[in-house]
Amino acid sequence: MENKNLTSNLNVDALFLGPKSENRVFFQEMMDYALREHMHWRADFHPEDAPLVTPVDQHMPDFRNTLYRTEGILRQLSSKLKTTSVPWFSPRYLGHMNADTLMVSNIAYVMTMLYNPNNCAHEASPTTTELEVEVGRDLCTMFGYHPNKSWGHITSGGTVANYEGVWVARNLKTVPLAMAQHPKARDLVAGFSERELLNMSPAAILDLTDELKKRGIFEEVRSLTARGVGVKKGQLGKFLVPMSKHYSWMKAMDVLGIGQENIVPLPVDEHYRTDVAKMREITFRLIEEGTPILGMVSVVGSTEEGSIDHVDEVIRLREECEERYGASFYIHVDAAYGGYVRAMFLDEENRFMEYDELVKRYRAEDIIPAGVAWPKREVYEGFKAMAEVDSITVDPHKVGYVQYAAGAVCMKDKRIVDLISYHAAYVFEECGDDAAEDKKVVLGASIMEGSKAGATAAAVWAAHRLVPLNIAGYGMVIARGIVTADWFHAKLASAEPFVVGHRKFDVRPVMHPDFHMVDFTFKEIGNDCLEDHNRLNKRMYEICSYASGRTYTNDFLTSSTSLASHEYGDTPAIFVRERGFAASEWERVQSVYILRSAVMTHFLRDAQRFEEYWSELRDIFTAKLAQIVEMEEKENEQLAAA
Repeated sequence: MENKNLTSNLNVDALFLGPKSENRVFFQEMMDYALREHMHWRADFHPEDAPLVTPVDQHMPDFRNTLYRTEGILRQLSSKLKTTSVPWFSPRYLGHMNADTLMVSNIAYVMTMLYNPNNCAHEASPTTTELEVEVGRDLCTMFGYHPNKSWGHITSGGTVANYEGVWVARNLKTVPLAMAQHPKARDLVAGFSERELLNMSPAAILDLTDELKKRGIFEEVRSLTARGVGVKKGQLGKFLVPMSKHYSWMKAMDVLGIGQENIVPLPVDEHYRTDVAKMREITFRLIEEGTPILGMVSVVGSTEEGSIDHVDEVIRLREECEERYGASFYIHVDAAYGGYVRAMFLDEENRFMEYDELVKRYRAEDIIPAGVAWPKREVYEGFKAMAEVDSITVDPHKVGYVQYAAGAVCMKDKRIVDLISYHAAYVFEECGDDAAEDKKVVLGASIMEGSKAGATAAAVWAAHRLVPLNIAGYGMVIARGIVTADWFHAKLASAEPFVVGHRKFDVRPVMHPDFHMVDFTFKEIGNDCLEDHNRLNKRMYEICSYASGRTYTNDFLTSSTSLASHEYGDTPAIFVRERGFAASEWERVQSVYILRSAVMTHFLRDAQRFEEYWSELRDIFTAKLAQIVEMEEKENEQLAAA
């Protein structure tokens, strides 16, 4: 019997160049292949054409000098890069959502870059436009969308993808208002108040656009939506966004004319997920006050904590609002960080596995060992519910392990693209062939960005072909970071104090990670001043980051953030109390400075190797703390002398 389990056919260590360039021979061979193929392609184009640069030209002094200058500039750049770049590839780096990237993506990018395709228009990128459409279909399938009824494409990053989510929500929610103003469309919404028009569901509005197209008045009505007449102050209502949001959401409200004053922050709980009870309370209050809700955002992988929101509760809330109040709203999931993790829940047939079945397979194939309690049931339910939201942001350049810049946005119902397209009224015309429809799309006229690198599409496409978006592909890669993060959290939670002279310091994690972001802080035992705690951790960050100078010689690198009351309310006070600080300290300081490690490395999954790593890391932490103590003592001496 054929074994459908493909995990044995994927070796994760063979996917990356490696911390010591272990796979350098293969990498260089394929890079050379990419260059040779392109040069042959140029030389073989109309071989009857005579060379336009002759050997005589190449021996001219100014020609040779130009090449020498080119070489000098490139050597200078290489020196700069090697001196101050951050070594993401090494397990010694546990900071931002960055790690070693897939060799196949690196090579595919370079290979395609030489052809310089521009995915703004099909005629400028006949190959890579189709690759981008295929990538969009890959991602939509991973999220549980119907591959032929949904739409996805690559963006420069999660910020632009979030902009597009707000853009389509804004235009969509103004369609009913526009219909009420058009003499040939108002009968379709007759008897509806303005409040009822603003509370229509996304699906119902899209069904109405079908009728507008049948009547031949879609473009006329579309010109009366927000895209044509703008947005009146406060007309569209509120956009509900978790306090754990990325700052791009504030920018989106600004750029799209909705206004930052129309963002309603949703409090987060002790796990830094949206507080479900408070979310429900705020939503019901707004509806009962007569305030429309333009949209609601869930975060799958918050920037600072890696938390996974209760997406299932947001879906449940919308259904309840529709039944109870006749009020609906657009739902967007910002999964820039955590979106690719959904691959861990899919079997080789793209089926979202049942929880018990999933855990059993993790254990049987040692994807997630028995000692690691992942996924939590609420995390599982959050990922499962993503199939029901209206649009999703995801970044291949984060947990897709593709190099920058590669974001993406996926939309559940591709009819919505007609509301933002500037090429034709109907982007996806009915022709009985869904794939053919998608290939006709002029990307630049149907998305927020214009010119865009076809090389990025090729890089993501190649990654998806080599590493499938399921448990046997990306599941194998992502699981390594999740397991390592769990081990790292456990070590931090149980670590013995670090002794530096007569002073002792401990380290503790902020919370258990939802996937592989581990936040933690150091604290001097016996020092109950929160300001001193924050100063200690800020200094730890400074000597464990680019701020220390030459990063290449640093033995551990991380990132940091502050959890402040103006962004998170009093949620961080929970951790502050757990660290032994009095409530008055939080009231006085209103912020806690933490260290932040996205554990994306693939190379510490072996238990013995991790133990060796932790043993060395303890020594590094001790040495760093000693360095901080020495700095403090010198500062105190200088103050005393002054």
